[in-house]
Amino acid sequence: MLKLQVVVSPDHCPRMAIYMAMFETLNQHNNLRNLLFNCSFEMAPSFDDDNSLFNFVVKEGNGVKGLVDLGLTEVPGRYIQPPHRRINQQEVVGSLEIVTIDLSELDGPNHEQVVKAIVHASETVGFFQVVNHGVPLEVLESLKVTAHQFFGQPAEKKAVYLKEVSPSPLVKYGTSFVPENEKSLEWKDYLSMMYTNDADARESWPNDCKEVVLEYINTSTKMVQKLLQILIGSLGVKLDDSRLHELMGFNLVNMNFYPPCPNPDLTIGVGSHSDAGMLTVLLQDGIGGLYVKKGDQNASVGNEVWVEIPPMHGALVINVGDSLQILSNGRYISAEHRVRTTDVESRVSVPRFISPLLTVKIGPFPELVARDGVARYKEVIYGEYLKNYFEKSLDGKKSLDFASI
Repeated sequence: MLKLQVVVSPDHCPRMAIYMAMFETLNQHNNLRNLLFNCSFEMAPSFDDDNSLFNFVVKEGNGVKGLVDLGLTEVPGRYIQPPHRRINQQEVVGSLEIVTIDLSELDGPNHEQVVKAIVHASETVGFFQVVNHGVPLEVLESLKVTAHQFFGQPAEKKAVYLKEVSPSPLVKYGTSFVPENEKSLEWKDYLSMMYTNDADARESWPNDCKEVVLEYINTSTKMVQKLLQILIGSLGVKLDDSRLHELMGFNLVNMNFYPPCPNPDLTIGVGSHSDAGMLTVLLQDGIGGLYVKKGDQNASVGNEVWVEIPPMHGALVINVGDSLQILSNGRYISAEHRVRTTDVESRVSVPRFISPLLTVKIGPFPELVARDGVARYKEVIYGEYLKNYFEKSLDGKKSLDFASI
């Protein structure tokens, strides 16, 4: 066995002498030379400009997780948000006393009170939490573990699902929202899975995710149907099963990953927005960071009031989307919300987006237009609404302008 020992006095031995001694030894011992020169030494990439960072994060699929793994001590400029988009803690008034609804009471003597609570929350806040919702707690815990495991994989295993190369249009891995159209990127990676049926999901979705996400969908669907029947029925509108299926027939499940950030005050996990669909069912972990705009949804920058929805073990967060606001002629509120980053530990969330089929027309129910005397929104094809939604960076509730009159 060859032993190479170089004794160096840092004050007297020039660096070149060290190199010469090493190469002299290597020349004498071919095996050691070949071994060393066949090794690959990986160095952390340097980002000389925005393009190199963009390629590393977006094009190559390293995501924000890849940046954090480099040992960053400061936020790259491309992730620094303009002041009006940051989550100013002075604007946050604390935790929202969001109503928590026990859905098991829908089958008991308190049925009417529960219905009123669901409707009131949808009219005033646009958010509420539910317990005894039918999704087993072990499924919720497994979803969080699975999300951490997926994003903890090497970048090359996740990058096979990048939009440009994904083996199926039903699954996409990415970062931020629409990074090609954003001046400042969001501190978030995601895996998006479109649901058509169980067979397609099992064939297309990542092996480590598909079974638990399918169980999440299948055990939450009955709850979603109940909530929509209550909310639409309370408008005085009757829907048959086929029309209800049209309004909840397009489903996406995302796994969102928010790595720890060196300076959360400069970044955002998700910018201020409302969701496009009918309802969103959201699983939070215990870290928190979800903020909802309270009161006037048209309040100007500086006059907004934001409150946090605190995580609650075993609960699911429900929020109204733009489509339900349009159909209800503005009675139900698709409240703005956003996500703050943290410097403590990685956060995950798992939203299920329930939306109309892409070919379905959405507009205020005729019964409501007749009663209100005015239609506040025009009829649009949901697929066109969604296309417009994803063509721009998130910007409050401006997506609703597409259907406003």
